[in-house]
Amino acid sequence: MKQICLAVLLAISPPVLGADDDTDLPRWAVERITPVHDAVSDWVTNSSRNIDGFFGTDDSLHAENGSYLRLSQELEWNESDHFTTETAARFRLDLPTTKDRLRLIIESDPEESQGTLSEQGSHRLRADQRGTGSSVIGLNRLSGRDKTEQWDFRAGAGIKFRWPLDPYVRFTGERLWQLDGPWQLESYNRASWFNEEGYSVRSKWDIGRPLDANHHLRFITNVQWQEEVDTLEYSEAVELNQILGKRSVMRYAAVVIGRSASDPRLHDYYLLTHYRRNLHREILFVDLIPELHFPREQDYDPQFGITLRLEVMFRGDLVRRR
Repeated sequence: MKQICLAVLLAISPPVLGADDDTDLPRWAVERITPVHDAVSDWVTNSSRNIDGFFGTDDSLHAENGSYLRLSQELEWNESDHFTTETAARFRLDLPTTKDRLRLIIESDPEESQGTLSEQGSHRLRADQRGTGSSVIGLNRLSGRDKTEQWDFRAGAGIKFRWPLDPYVRFTGERLWQLDGPWQLESYNRASWFNEEGYSVRSKWDIGRPLDANHHLRFITNVQWQEEVDTLEYSEAVELNQILGKRSVMRYAAVVIGRSASDPRLHDYYLLTHYRRNLHREILFVDLIPELHFPREQDYDPQFGITLRLEVMFRGDLVRRR
């Protein structure tokens, strides 16, 4: 809580005299953060390359490696649940020179545990979804295909951190098409099976184009089915993304969510803005997300909520030697 409040104060405070162009932090904060960040980032890089070299080839010392550790602390307030907090972590360890091109994934908030489409938009997850029982560890097998030329399919398997152990299997497919003019169409699809929750299928279709150097327009369609919910969900979203400056972006979105294929009806719709600021050299980020929901279960009465998130990235190629 204290860290989040500090991040907000740093984000809205005027730049410190003599500070670098790529940071909002005062010099004393940079001097404290840098050694810790560099040490953890070195550990992420060395661990991934050593494991890759053991199972793969000597090229692991030079091959591009996308391993990273991302930690986030989130504070949310809404009219129904008031204040809630959540800590999330995601660790990705790439093994690009192994024969099967493997990727180790450890994440506390997998997309299969993020609830319905309405819950994903409002972040109103149940208490049991926020615990360690939703964390997973697994291996993905990468295809290495260029999704702009053909479908990129990936397979993965692992377990969820709970007792008894909950194994899972995933299949993911992605494709990107360049349409006429500046338009692009991207498709993301995943089918999953968890021993406890059963099957789930989700598909996302994203078509967009740049309007100018600082604005990008997107139309996004989501379709989702979960065996636990046992109903088809779908959403339509219009997004306008704006670059505010060298280290700040803003997203404006309007989303409509529906349910059921046989008797379709509007379940929720909401408006949101998402402000994201790179506080320090692509290492420390802050997000501020106010939302206004009109849920059917509340007779479409407006429900306001706001989310504040502080995120730290540890990745070897972000380490800056001093």
